[in-house]
Amino acid sequence: MLYYLFEYLENQYQLPGASLFQFQTFRAGMAVLFSLLIAMVYGKRIILFLQKKQIGESIRDLGLEGQKQKAGTPTMGGLIIIISTLLPVLLFADIKNIYIILLIVTTIWMGIIGFVDDYIKIFKKDKKGLKGRFKILGQVVLGLIVGAVLYFHPEVTIKEKDTTRITENFKVEKVFGQDIKSLGTNVPFFKNNELDYADWITWAGDGLEDYAWLIFIPVVILIVTAVSNGANLTDGIDGLAAGSSAIIVLTLGIFALVSGNIQFSDYLDIFYIPRVGELLIFIAAFVGALVGFLWYNAYPAQVFMGDTGSLTIGGVIAVIAIIVRKELLIPLLCGIFFAETLSVMLQVSYFKRTKKKYGEGKRLFLMAPLHHHYQKKLYHESKIVTRFWIIGILLAIVSIVTLKVR
Repeated sequence: MLYYLFEYLENQYQLPGASLFQFQTFRAGMAVLFSLLIAMVYGKRIILFLQKKQIGESIRDLGLEGQKQKAGTPTMGGLIIIISTLLPVLLFADIKNIYIILLIVTTIWMGIIGFVDDYIKIFKKDKKGLKGRFKILGQVVLGLIVGAVLYFHPEVTIKEKDTTRITENFKVEKVFGQDIKSLGTNVPFFKNNELDYADWITWAGDGLEDYAWLIFIPVVILIVTAVSNGANLTDGIDGLAAGSSAIIVLTLGIFALVSGNIQFSDYLDIFYIPRVGELLIFIAAFVGALVGFLWYNAYPAQVFMGDTGSLTIGGVIAVIAIIVRKELLIPLLCGIFFAETLSVMLQVSYFKRTKKKYGEGKRLFLMAPLHHHYQKKLYHESKIVTRFWIIGILLAIVSIVTLKVR
C-alpha cells in the first residue's frame, strides 16, 4: 500500500511530485527488486517446506534420459511465483486500478485451479489430476469475467487522437481527443493496423453495436483458455516454461509502456490506453518472480512449478495481452507455446487418422509436446531449453518490431 502513502504525502505536504511516468518506473523498479528477493530468499524455504510435506513429483516412465532422477522433486513451486508477484503488487501498485484488479483476480483464480490439480495428483494419487472438463470450465469462467469487465467497465477506454479544425474565423483550433469505449485492437504488419470487434456484427444491420460483446467475450475466453493450456504443455523440462514466459512478459511490459504513454503511442500510431501504465508494476513483479523461480528451476531443477504455476502464467500472459490490445500478436510472441500446443494437436489427430485408416496409429513426432521430441533425439534438455529461449527472444524482437513495420 506504499502507493497510497506516497500519494498522501505529496497531496498533504505539497511535495514536488515527479511525473506520472517517473513515478511508475520507480515503483516498477521497486516491484521487480522485491519480487526477485522474495522468490530467491523465501523460495528456498518454500522448497524445504514442500520437501518436508513430501509434495514431490511422481514421474511417469516415458523412456526419457534423466527422467527417473527427477522423481520426488518438489512440485507446486508455482506458489513461489504467485506469492512473489502479489506481495510487491499490493505494496507498490494502485490496487484500485481496474487492470491491476483483473490481474490479481486472474493470478489467484488460475492459481487455485492449478493448485487443486496438483493436490489431486499428489495427495489423491491420481496422475490425471483435476478432470479436464473442470479445468476448462474454470478457464472459461475466468475468460467470461475478464471479457465482461473489459467490455462493460467504464474505466476501460482508449483515447481518441487529438486533431485540428478550421473555425468560422479561419483559425486553426486544436481538438483534444476524448476517452471512449472501444473494442478496437491493433493488427500487426498491416498499414491500417486497427480492427474493431464490433465490425464483426454491425455489418448485419444498424444498432447491433450494443451486442458486440457476443463476439468479444468468446474471443477472450478462447485466448485465455488457449494460452493457459499452451503454458501448461510447455512446462515439461527444467527452466523452459519459466524462462520462455519471462521473455514474453517482458515484451508485454514494453507494449504496456508505450500504450500507456501518450507521446509514445502517438509516435508509434497505436492506441493510447489511459490507466494501462499501471500494468508496469504488475509486469515488473511478475518478471522478477519468474526469474527468481528460475534460480531454483534451472537444470537440474530443485523445484517444479506444477500446474499451480503454469496455468497461472498462461492466464496472466493472456489477460495482459488482451488489456494492451496486442492479443493478435499472441501466435507470434507466444510462438513457443503455440508450437508446443500445435505439436500435441497434430500428433493426436494424425495418430487417430492413421489408426482409423490403417488399423495402426502412426506418429509425426517421436513424442509430443515438441520438447520431448528433441529429448527422444538425445538432445540434452539444457540445450533444448537454451535454443527455445533463443527462439523466444527472436520472436519477441519481431513482435516489438511490428510496432513500426507495417
